Amino acid sequence: MRLTQAAAGSSDIDYRLLRATVLQAWRDGKVGVAELCDAQLELRRNAEFCGKSIDSPCPVCEALELVEVTYVFGPRLPSHGRCVTTTKEMIRLKARKQTSQAYAVEVCKRCGWNHLLKSYLLGGTRLDSADKVGT
Repeated sequence: MRLTQAAAGSSDIDYRLLRATVLQAWRDGKVGVAELCDAQLELRRNAEFCGKSIDSPCPVCEALELVEVTYVFGPRLPSHGRCVTTTKEMIRLKARKQTSQAYAVEVCKRCGWNHLLKSYLLGGTRLDSADKVGT
């Protein structure tokens, strides 16, 4: 059976626990800042021009320059994925018949901290409650 948007709750992955573990390792001196703040140039550029502000400080440098950048991979999208730049574009991707995979990344525009926040499905055929009962 193909996974659909209706079943997205079971396909959503939240990486907050891993984030907390990585940050604790840094606080304990087991991981260096260079390992945490290693955002690639393209990710930093997307953070600057396409990122959606997050209302909390960077966990590393405490600057209020933390943003979320979302990339989507799927049919009829570039092989390197698509960086979602507007709400309108996200709505259009959610409305597609094909299922795509989205990845939201937290990035600090100042120090380069970056961490995958969550991944989830976008689009696809929606099942109504009657269809779910038989599966």
